[in-house]
Amino acid sequence: MDPVTLITGGSSGIGAATARALLKQGHQVAITGRDADRLAAFATSTAAGERLLTISGDAGDESHIASAVSQVAGLWGRLDTVIANAGFSLPGTLEDHDPQSMRAMILTNVLGPALLVRETLPHLRVSKGRIVIVGSVAGTRNTPGNLYSVTKWAAHALAENVRLLATKDGVGVTLVAPGVVDTPFWNERGGSPQAAPTLTAEQVAEAILFAVNQPGGVNVNHLVMRPVGQVG
Repeated sequence: MDPVTLITGGSSGIGAATARALLKQGHQVAITGRDADRLAAFATSTAAGERLLTISGDAGDESHIASAVSQVAGLWGRLDTVIANAGFSLPGTLEDHDPQSMRAMILTNVLGPALLVRETLPHLRVSKGRIVIVGSVAGTRNTPGNLYSVTKWAAHALAENVRLLATKDGVGVTLVAPGVVDTPFWNERGGSPQAAPTLTAEQVAEAILFAVNQPGGVNVNHLVMRPVGQVG
């Protein structure tokens, strides 16, 4: 039976690149995203047919996550891999942020992965599956007033405490923490990484697949990757 993967934030960037790679590898893939039109465009571009399920909604909302997991398990009867990828940043520092935008970022970047783990662990215990949480090098270093960095520190902590919770049941948990990646993520920050060295979304997807494709009994706990030339 083909493995089944659920990816949050799967319509663009790292999530989309990972979905394409897993479809090519033979997975049945479900992706979530806030923009239904973007999800539909991605589905068309893959020509994956019934092997791809798209689900629109907010990754920080408990009812959406519960419904998405229920749809995937109901359609394909199992769940083997879960990738918590949905997240966004805000331009400026916490002095500039609108409080409601701050709340939304924390809900998406921190509560979202926790909700995903909560809903999927029962299925992953059965399949002896894997969880991948997409963090960031921003979760390993502080910069002035960077609330996004705070959310990624939390995501890194979540990955390790979920590993401690689930490893006894045969569930693998991996944190993948990339440096600067050239994706639509930067549109939310008001621009692009400009002349800075960057990774591609496809390169990060390869790292995620490296973790997912480990043999049974082997778990890669923590992967940090930067483009050559990125110092911080």
